[in-house]
Amino acid sequence: MANEKLGEALRLLGIGQEGARVYLTLLEHGPAPLSSIGAAAGLGGEALAEAYRELVDCGLASAAEEGSNVVAPVPPTAGLEILGRRRAAELDASRITVGGAFESFRRHRLAGYHDPLVEVVTGDAIGLRMRQAWTSAREQIRQFDSPPYFPLVGATDDALATLARGVTQRVVYSRESLEFPGQLENSIEPCIEAGEQARVLPSVPVKLVIIDDAYALVALSIKETDVYNTMLVVQPCGLLSALVALFEQAWQNALPFHGRSARPAGLLPADRRLLRLLAAGASDEVIAREIGVSRRTLFRRVQVLMARLGATSRFQMALQAQRSGWL
Repeated sequence: MANEKLGEALRLLGIGQEGARVYLTLLEHGPAPLSSIGAAAGLGGEALAEAYRELVDCGLASAAEEGSNVVAPVPPTAGLEILGRRRAAELDASRITVGGAFESFRRHRLAGYHDPLVEVVTGDAIGLRMRQAWTSAREQIRQFDSPPYFPLVGATDDALATLARGVTQRVVYSRESLEFPGQLENSIEPCIEAGEQARVLPSVPVKLVIIDDAYALVALSIKETDVYNTMLVVQPCGLLSALVALFEQAWQNALPFHGRSARPAGLLPADRRLLRLLAAGASDEVIAREIGVSRRTLFRRVQVLMARLGATSRFQMALQAQRSGWL
């Protein structure tokens, strides 16, 4: 066991495996002829000569007498000092190499984003960072939501788990979010019913998630090809403060969706979804698709809801529904 620890210590100091084996043999059998040391260590020829030279260069071995073939270990103080300095120099060189490689990566990836407080995440790493963000939230999440969506399995479950932990979640949805097939029923409404504070605007300025006051995720999407493939991670700085202010301003201007308010008697989930889509400005075609009815049936449902709310127009109906907590 002692030999194993010594071998590991020599390795950490930069001594190769064969050099360590010769040094251990020297400690056990030296002083002795180099050929005898080699035989005991299982080395010979050029391999033995190279291992012995390494020990001499490091100040750990030498000839017992000048010109003699007999070799022996020497007091290691000077040799260990040499090895320590050599390893320190190697570590410094490694730090410089790795640091230079990262700087090259940062310059290449960030292009116009020269602030080291902004990190670029691409490809499959986006999903991992998004999942980590929801898990790391402690107090609140503020979000601008709009398509296109990154294909992250279990994203709604992550949001629901965060709400269950007591984290406040405020989301401003774009109209496109509500019109995106299945998004309202399968993702937005479950979160609202679980306590999410949701509001809607015709459009949002950027896809954004702010985790507490710690950092923000900003998605860069390519609208022309409907690809969501790049995300910025913004650490505390002036840009993060600006994003927080942008969210709060949009939140004030957005139309609220109420979550856990009492649902009026006879108001079906599909009718509440219909009202939410109307309030967001969705077209009849989109609303009919999302609630699974024909346009003729949609018209009849709208007329019934208008009568219940005492409204004479769709706009007035949306206002009345919002004031009554139907949304």
